Amino acid sequence: MDNLESLVITRRLRVPIDAAADSTPGWGETAARQLDAALLSVGFTCSPALLERLATLPGETVVDLGVRILAAVRGLVGDHVQHNAYFVDFPKNVPDTLDFWAGLLREAMLDPVAAAHLQLQSPMLNLLALPGYGRYQHTYADLLAAHTELIPLAGDRVTVLELGGDLEAEARELYFSLAGSEVPPAAEDLVALRALASFCTDQPERVPMRETRAVINEVRLAAGEPPLVDTVTDVLRLACGLSGGDVTLAERTRFRSFRRAERRALMQALDTVASPAKLGDVPRHREQWKRLGERLHPHEYPHLSRAASVFEVARGTRKATSLDGRVEAALSASRTGDAVKLLENAPGALLRRLDHLLRTGTAPSAVLDAAENAAAGASGRVLLSLREHLQNRLSPAAGRIFANRHGRAWMRPDTRTPLEENVLSRATAILDEEIARRLPDLGKLIVDPGVLDVALPLSGKAVAPGLGMLPRGSLSAVDGELLRFFVHWRQATQRTDYDLSALMLDASYGDAEHISWTSHGNGFAEYSGDLTEAADGATEFINIRLAQATRPIIIPQVNIYSGEAFDEAAEAFFGYMTRDAAQEGMPFEPRTVRMKSDLRGSGRVALPLVFLRGDDGGWRAKWLHLYLKGRPGFNQVEGNRVTTSLLVRSIVERDHLRVRYLVDLLRGKDSSVDRTTYIGLETPTDLPPESRVYTPGTLHELIPA
Repeated sequence: MDNLESLVITRRLRVPIDAAADSTPGWGETAARQLDAALLSVGFTCSPALLERLATLPGETVVDLGVRILAAVRGLVGDHVQHNAYFVDFPKNVPDTLDFWAGLLREAMLDPVAAAHLQLQSPMLNLLALPGYGRYQHTYADLLAAHTELIPLAGDRVTVLELGGDLEAEARELYFSLAGSEVPPAAEDLVALRALASFCTDQPERVPMRETRAVINEVRLAAGEPPLVDTVTDVLRLACGLSGGDVTLAERTRFRSFRRAERRALMQALDTVASPAKLGDVPRHREQWKRLGERLHPHEYPHLSRAASVFEVARGTRKATSLDGRVEAALSASRTGDAVKLLENAPGALLRRLDHLLRTGTAPSAVLDAAENAAAGASGRVLLSLREHLQNRLSPAAGRIFANRHGRAWMRPDTRTPLEENVLSRATAILDEEIARRLPDLGKLIVDPGVLDVALPLSGKAVAPGLGMLPRGSLSAVDGELLRFFVHWRQATQRTDYDLSALMLDASYGDAEHISWTSHGNGFAEYSGDLTEAADGATEFINIRLAQATRPIIIPQVNIYSGEAFDEAAEAFFGYMTRDAAQEGMPFEPRTVRMKSDLRGSGRVALPLVFLRGDDGGWRAKWLHLYLKGRPGFNQVEGNRVTTSLLVRSIVERDHLRVRYLVDLLRGKDSSVDRTTYIGLETPTDLPPESRVYTPGTLHELIPA
């Protein structure tokens, strides 16, 4: 129950309180104000409605609830751990890099034991093995004593916690929002869905995402209900989930032994969907189906002949060609018309291939006619993804960027034949008309200008939930004179060294300089010092005085120098703070944190976002959510400079489809609903009753079905 309560607080910024909770008079008002003061220290506050409700509860109840609220929000901003810094006075008195190394070497030579050890290393000297390097030389208490308290300013972040309903109602609302999302879920969303599905009695009528459906089917099967499946792959995903494996099918699952009731349910579900037309999906996961057949014992169910045919295809004793295979054969034979006819039965597949079909030499008008007919049958996410793709085809790109479900990114030269402007105009008009038709009537629309440049969340797979998180391609203002980003990690089983670095480029993405453990500072930035192990946790910072920055492009990155990957460490997260130059305070101050999220991509170099200075001198962040493969070890900012700059340039120069696009379409619709809808970065406190609110955490609900 506590986990669900924390989930609602961190995902919805709402505090669940049962309407029937004890309202015995006591010292609840005093406890509520004490809680609000404690929340302010980490950048949160209670809404007036929440404060008023807390005041009616017994003081003991408020204290118990307050402990759980504080734990949830402190974890959200990264304040649940102590953030020490290698240089105790950081960002002041950071030594010059060469002076620092010379000082360490001098101290080692003065120590007879250390000097003897260094002589054994001759002729190769490992500077990282010098005594005192890479480990805290002072306690957290020493760091506290070296810094004055933070001076609170009006520009500090204050995130409002709203009053929620009872836990059951809040959990149901979150469950239905995640389950009904048209956007592929993040790994954390699947974990949350599993917990919510087990808790909630009501089930959503529509679950569009296959991975989400697999998780919900696990709960349905445990409750004795038939799973919701319409393809053979849905059954495979369910079997993977029941075995504790990957329902996305990106990684191979080791199937467990299923109980007889589970085997029967899986075989019956498979038999209902294994029509000849759908057997073409089997070869794509042939080996997984073979392994599953060993666990399901199909021979025990001779009456389920259609289910048995799935395993015949997997073993190769029966042929089945997928739609993609037939389409590829037609295209290879230059029979584009036949390919289009095949795809007319799969509208989403046709639109995903539209660019390719338009480049095959067939009359574009015929292909566009087919696309116009297909538009009504494709999902809203496919329409929006294609719309974004097409609006980038007129302008040349630095290269084509690809990113997988883990955020692992790579680039290829763009060798595609350009599309004619009139062809693109008709294609985008078709999409605009269909998208506008599907958008709901939201009544009176109020929009925060700050949300207009937020990219539409067309996929959530690479975006780990956290504080202030926005989809890839989003732009957000950076307010404040000082920018400070940080990484914290704690190793699980082996010595692990992460390195926080910053690559700084000019407007043409050249003339690079960097801040890292090999370069502690320049005229406007300071590095907090290198830590090479994190048994009890370690934090590194980079501080940047934006007004003095001589480079308009600043790319923070986290390199795995040695040890555990991001998703293997006990804990790993990145974030950034902003503050005014007059504010002192600790290196880490939770109320100045603007963004914080876990690191969990499969690459060895993390690129969370890039900071860009505009022509007006103001700074903005553009969200990347990318990971580079990197090397198995010893990754450094100097080694990935070219790859990083090319990838970042491709993202920065790409014209992402933003909230502004949907807002323009919504405002063009005639409204007959007497209701107010607000779209913004945070929920305002002065909206009319029964208003509908969309914030970054619920923007996926704007994606039409």
